Amino acid sequence: MADLKDFAEQLVNLTVKEVNELADILKEEYGIEPAAAAVAMAGPAGGGEDAAEEQTEFDVILKAAGGSKLAVVKLVKELTGLGLKDAKELVDGAPKPVKEGVAKDEAEALKAQLEEAGAEVELK
Repeated sequence: MADLKDFAEQLVNLTVKEVNELADILKEEYGIEPAAAAVAMAGPAGGGEDAAEEQTEFDVILKAAGGSKLAVVKLVKELTGLGLKDAKELVDGAPKPVKEGVAKDEAEALKAQLEEAGAEVELK
C-alpha cells in the first residue's frame, strides 16, 4: 500500500513536460491514448458527501491564443485529437471550450500546457 501512495505522489508532482513524456510513452509503447488514460484515471475518483459539494467536472475554455498562435493550434490539435483545420477554427473562434466535463487534475494540466504555449485559458 505504501508503494501505491508513493507512486500516486510521484504522479501528482510531475511537471507538464514529464506528463507529456509519460503520455508519449503510454501511446507509443502500450497503445494507450492519453485522453483515454486520463478518463480512466478520473473515473474511480470521488465518493462521499464532500465530493457532492465540491465541483468535480470542469470546462477548459480557451480565451485567446496569445502571441504564439501556431504553437497553441498545434497543442489544441494534439490535446483534442482534432484535425489541423478544426483546431485552427477552435483557436480562431476563441473564447471556446477546448474540453468539457473533465476532472480537476486533467483540467489544470490542460490549462498549464496551453498557458505554457502562450494561450489565455479559464477553467469553469
